[in-house]
Amino acid sequence: MASSTEHGTKAILAALGANFAIAIAKLLGFLVTRSGAMLAESFHSFADSGNQALLLFGHRRARKPATPEHPFGYGRERYFWSFVVALVLFMLGSAFAIWQGISKLRHPEHLNSLTWAIAILGGAIVLEAFSFRVAVKESNKVRGDASWVSFVRRSKSPELPVILLEDLGAMIGLVIAFFAVIISAITDNARWDGAGTLAIGILLGLIAIVLAIEMQSLLIGESATKPVRKRIVMLISSSPEVTELIHIRTQHMGPDDLLVAAKVRFKESLNTTQIAEAIDAIQDSIRAEVPDAQSIYLEPDLARLDG
Repeated sequence: MASSTEHGTKAILAALGANFAIAIAKLLGFLVTRSGAMLAESFHSFADSGNQALLLFGHRRARKPATPEHPFGYGRERYFWSFVVALVLFMLGSAFAIWQGISKLRHPEHLNSLTWAIAILGGAIVLEAFSFRVAVKESNKVRGDASWVSFVRRSKSPELPVILLEDLGAMIGLVIAFFAVIISAITDNARWDGAGTLAIGILLGLIAIVLAIEMQSLLIGESATKPVRKRIVMLISSSPEVTELIHIRTQHMGPDDLLVAAKVRFKESLNTTQIAEAIDAIQDSIRAEVPDAQSIYLEPDLARLDG
């Protein structure tokens, strides 16, 4: 998980560069062709560029040191700004595209230059494919054996799932715009362009909902993944001084910051000093194998407690 931050930053920078270039190209394409789908895609790419800027801002905020008011640090800033990306910018992009699509369906405008539209959309697809390839490559370095659906749903680092879905949505949107423009020109019916714009808006809305749900879960606080939790349980239970792990709680305070709290029964023959030494040894073993476990609290107890 510690390396997911680095991989996420690479994916963000690649997406930012590609999306800003694509946004400018699409805007110029709209000015030439007057295509509603092209305008919606231009707004989409500018919004995506803003998304990446906010993700980078979240990275910077998350590095602030802990304070008395925030003793566990600012790691959740990354979750918060990813949630803003999903909830606000995607929703704005979706709302704009839907409004534009309905407007074009009611008041269709014929394309001025099919050649320009195809050239710009084709180039945008190439650039977006490059950004998506970087996101996939960086995600593969940290997702292990998890499926793509599981990775998006279970990843504790929010940036890679955001960039993956963002780039995937952008590529699908570009394909929709491409065919909408071509069909509109072939049939000489500009409403196809409006229909494509509306479809792009719906697509963005669906992606926004998925991302908002996932980021909301991270923002509230998710436990460690099952393999990590299983490893921590094993490290505590295998200590020769421990007779029983009564219960354990874990929660991500940030993508690379895991809180571990456990109630443990130690051998009754141990004195206070020996219990303290045993706790220190367990904490060291956990941190050695689970570097994200930055805050570990082990409470000795003599009886099982519910909850």
